[in-house]
Amino acid sequence: MKKRALVVCPGRGTYNASELGYVQKHHAARADVVGIVDAVRAEKGQVPVSTLDKAEKYAPSVHMTGDNASPLIYASALADFAAIDRDKFDVVAVTGNSMGWYLALACAGIVDLAAGARLVNNMGLLMHEHGTGGQIVWPIVDADWNIDQEKMHFINTLLDEAKNISDIFISVSIRLGGMVVFAGDEAGLKWLAEKLPKDDRFPLRLMHHAAFHSPLLQHIVPMARAQNPVADFGPGNIPAIDGQGKIWSPHAFSQDAIYAYTLGAQLTETYDFSRAVQVAAAEFAPDVVIVLGPGTTLGAPTAQALIASGWRGLSGKADFQARQQDEPILISMGMDEQRAWASR
Repeated sequence: MKKRALVVCPGRGTYNASELGYVQKHHAARADVVGIVDAVRAEKGQVPVSTLDKAEKYAPSVHMTGDNASPLIYASALADFAAIDRDKFDVVAVTGNSMGWYLALACAGIVDLAAGARLVNNMGLLMHEHGTGGQIVWPIVDADWNIDQEKMHFINTLLDEAKNISDIFISVSIRLGGMVVFAGDEAGLKWLAEKLPKDDRFPLRLMHHAAFHSPLLQHIVPMARAQNPVADFGPGNIPAIDGQGKIWSPHAFSQDAIYAYTLGAQLTETYDFSRAVQVAAAEFAPDVVIVLGPGTTLGAPTAQALIASGWRGLSGKADFQARQQDEPILISMGMDEQRAWASR
């Protein structure tokens, strides 16, 4: 009997030095996916993702910029999606984090592979050339991955304080499981970095990232719509859950509505990844959650979002790790030892 699977798509920041060669290693024969992305790149005179992936050395100035990172992640993730063993798994819903919404659209069949590649490539280039501001990440969970209410109160107080300072801007960009991603202008990020308690890793400023999911990207909306036609969007064949927790069921929404969200609120309003995962888990009752590669950084936030909602009685990190030992409830395709459980 097939297992019901929720598929989670990664966003920016998931193709790092350790992921160099991911496409070549796992998907050298997947011309049906990688070839389509390369063709989209060739049309614009850009370096093919297969060439970027085969580079001898990972170069942050090349591999981390939006114009290159975004299509690399798209090719890796969509090839992973195509590799899921459909004899073992029935994909009942898809969602994603941030840029992962565009990938979810392609997995759901709302845009086809080529249209999804164009969307990701166009948006990556727009952000690289016209993005403004940046992002800072800060954790809000305790050691057992439960939300720390004192930390939540602290950041809510900070956000209220920032509203009363006229020459800075700070907002919540992404609710990412056990972390909050802040968006801000340079003055706001500097102020925030001084206010947030520090440890050996946090607060973490994300390199080559603009102020995604905030009003600071309002100027990107008309550019994005000029480059990405509404005709690319169709009725889909798998339910997709967006960054507001809204379910887009196949043939149950208008083309104009999903286009308006994707190239509107998705850019300028908070992306609630936690809510997306929680709604998907509650509404579609998956047996397993499959997180597509590249990278392994999205597994923990996904698990933390599930813990916060008590999915299947999950109570914390220790409980989650214990369940992963027997028959995993979360499969990360970016981990070699786990991808075999999901792929053909």
